[in-house]
Amino acid sequence: MEERVSIPVNEIRLVYVRSSGAGGQNVNKTSTKAQLFWSVHASRVFNEKQKAMIRHALRTRINNDGEVVLQASDERQQSRNRETAIERLERLVTKALTPVKRRLATKPTRASKERRLHQKQLHSRTKLLRSRVDD
Repeated sequence: MEERVSIPVNEIRLVYVRSSGAGGQNVNKTSTKAQLFWSVHASRVFNEKQKAMIRHALRTRINNDGEVVLQASDERQQSRNRETAIERLERLVTKALTPVKRRLATKPTRASKERRLHQKQLHSRTKLLRSRVDD
């Protein structure tokens, strides 16, 4: 397994807001949902090529200010939601920086060609049997 990227906490901005979901009446008075904001452009951890890869991979999660935005509200505790959000960000960035393996073009095997042709014959025969019969 590849090594996970670590993003310094001082580059991450966390905002806590009220969350829906589990917690009963407690959700009406505590801000447990963690919203994470991380500016790819301002990061000092990655070079320009890596930043471009991250921006491309996470383009749907980047707001108008150029920040990656994540939310975590799965847990009832603010600290757990903070850890979850940071973990998700690190996982997403790690995946964004993992190069995509090129697919090697391969030819179909002789057996697979024969199976395909045999299936085509069977299908053709089935359709032939569905046609009208002359008297």
